[in-house]
Amino acid sequence: MDKKKEILNPAGIPEKFLKPYDPKDTEDRIYGLWEKSGYFNPDNCVENGKTDKDAKPFTIIMPPTNANGSLHAGHGLVMTIEDIMTRFNRMRGRRTLWLPGLDHAGFETWVVYEKKLEKEGRSRFDIERKQLYQEIMDFTLTNSSNIKSQIRKMGASCDWSREKFTLDPEIVKTVYGTFQKLSDDGLLYRGKRLVSWCPKHQTSFADIEIKDEERTEPYYYIKYGPFTISTSRPETKFGDKYVVMHPEDKRYLDFKDGQKIDLEWINGPITATVIKDSVIDMEFGTGVMTITPWHDAVDFDIAERHHLDKEQIIDERGKLLPIAGEFAGMHITKARPLIIEKLRSKGLIEKVEEKYTHVVHTCYKCGTIIEPQIQSQWFVKMKPLAEKALKKINGGEVEYIPEHYKKITTHWLENLIDWNISRQIVWGIPIPAKICDACDTGYVDLENKITKCEKCKGDVRQDNDTFDTWFSSGQWPYATLGYPDGKDFKTFYPTNVMETAGDIFHWVARMIMLSLYRTNVLPFKTVYMHGMVLDGKGQKMSKSKGNVINPLDLTAKYGTDAFRIGLVIGNTPGTSLALSEDKISTYKKFANKLWNITRFVLESTSEEKLKISNNKSEIDDLKADDLVAADVTHLKTLTDLMKEITGEMEEYKFYLVADKLYHYAWHEFADKILEESKKVFSEGDEKSKRSRAMFLQYALRTILKSLHPFMPYVTEEIWQLMNSGYTKGASTLLMVEKWPNSSR
Repeated sequence: MDKKKEILNPAGIPEKFLKPYDPKDTEDRIYGLWEKSGYFNPDNCVENGKTDKDAKPFTIIMPPTNANGSLHAGHGLVMTIEDIMTRFNRMRGRRTLWLPGLDHAGFETWVVYEKKLEKEGRSRFDIERKQLYQEIMDFTLTNSSNIKSQIRKMGASCDWSREKFTLDPEIVKTVYGTFQKLSDDGLLYRGKRLVSWCPKHQTSFADIEIKDEERTEPYYYIKYGPFTISTSRPETKFGDKYVVMHPEDKRYLDFKDGQKIDLEWINGPITATVIKDSVIDMEFGTGVMTITPWHDAVDFDIAERHHLDKEQIIDERGKLLPIAGEFAGMHITKARPLIIEKLRSKGLIEKVEEKYTHVVHTCYKCGTIIEPQIQSQWFVKMKPLAEKALKKINGGEVEYIPEHYKKITTHWLENLIDWNISRQIVWGIPIPAKICDACDTGYVDLENKITKCEKCKGDVRQDNDTFDTWFSSGQWPYATLGYPDGKDFKTFYPTNVMETAGDIFHWVARMIMLSLYRTNVLPFKTVYMHGMVLDGKGQKMSKSKGNVINPLDLTAKYGTDAFRIGLVIGNTPGTSLALSEDKISTYKKFANKLWNITRFVLESTSEEKLKISNNKSEIDDLKADDLVAADVTHLKTLTDLMKEITGEMEEYKFYLVADKLYHYAWHEFADKILEESKKVFSEGDEKSKRSRAMFLQYALRTILKSLHPFMPYVTEEIWQLMNSGYTKGASTLLMVEKWPNSSR
């Protein structure tokens, strides 16, 4: 018998194809099949011959999901994009590791738990530290279990055997090692510096945790002796005893640096000192200003340069201190109008601009205005770390997708100030240090051996602060892989790509800086930044608006595949995506279309008896010589498409690939080729039928393989049914099939 007749088609159509595709009946079963196979682990792929032992690694470290709630639409996008990368590279034969992880999320979790305590009528201030820590740990572990279940439902093919948590002992050990090295290298110090302080949450912040808001409020012009100063915050002015002007300002040339001036102020007579400093903007306001070094960054820098006194006016809860006289103990928001009234009664208010619009720093969680405070905390000198990172980025060694994030990152790095890494919360990685309260000296003490202050010989206490969560997560790429001696570190580091949201580009920059500092190697070669997921009207999702999209609601209704490809098509990197239920519904129809396409192909070619051997159909080696002219044309079109999309997959253009595959499968293959095939099978000769049967089988298998990274569940289910996978086990998994050959 002619061999071509022997290889042509399956012996029958699985009964399931007689019913519509049902994601609910499929997804848990398929994910269980994947996990049971062990092929999420690249070592098992090598051991079982699915990947060559010498294959080039491909590594993604999952941005650690905050273990304090549930997945939202943004998480769904992360899981989808990174799973696409993972499945594609696994099918390309690379040793592919996608390492999952969860973040204790420091302040984020702290805020969530505070809200929980408020609902229960409890306060964190009434709970002993160890008990509070354990409560939050239990809360976090419960959430972690839920989140991991949700990540699985998204179809994420990450290696759960390598899962990491930012509080794992080995992660903490690495973080402590970095803290010690920074100290040894003179890049760490404890000192009294200005920090961004939230009066509500009672902790200092990193710049990432500050939200700039535009606000309109009164702006006051106040007489200050012979000068007029202007401010939107009169409550900070009680201690103002320095008046600063530009040395070249002609209006104030008669005043000399260091000159003393007696004047009447809020609570009585004071003596002010003139300071000349070129930082003053002569065009702003009256060109002269008083300074409050304890509560303003610019003022603090002026005071540092000129060695001026600094006095606290507002306490850590936003209330005025005794220096404010009759206003002491009042919250600044209540005191402000009363202070203005007193100034007006003394004839010191010159004028009021009622609608002054300016930007204020606020807590990104509660909206409270950030109150700068001078405190003794731990700081990292950022300039040496930033310079090393800038050299690599400007040298083109890191590719940013989209490109404009490179400019945003370099601008941020060029303007970095020293990083306050200590937080005044119980939850997080404890800072391994001792503090001498007598002389305010801090000592790094990983081994807990220091009992006396080296400077004043006084007693020391354990530092009660915890690390800024960005300090630990900034070490994620190398810490998760077992730096410095772990096998995974040697095999899978540096990683290939860091995929994350564009609004935390600071985190990416910190990973670059800290990884270069510890390993001398860039942690990844490509940075892929996705945009925000918006609601169907293009509005930011928020609980208050009631427009938050829960990804699991949509996957339950339309299937995970529809949700995934709906997130990708039309979603260019770095741009926000409007996600509507109608869009997801459209791609549920596409999943059904694939199901129906498969049934048609199997029904139409069932008489040809395709021979399957070792889970690799000889159809995959289809050549133009096996086909008639019409099918040669179809084969070329498909081959050209595969070559095109393979290149685009390597360039991370998933939005283009998904759209092209959608249109090919539905409009080219189903609408044209399958319709044309009905006539071929009813009227064509044996050679034409055989040729068309071979092409349809090849095209179907190619479509399923190439769509698998985007729509893993329905493609795997079809593949299993086509290849009797449920009886053959893991050997038939589409997940470890080779990516379609694009060079013919």
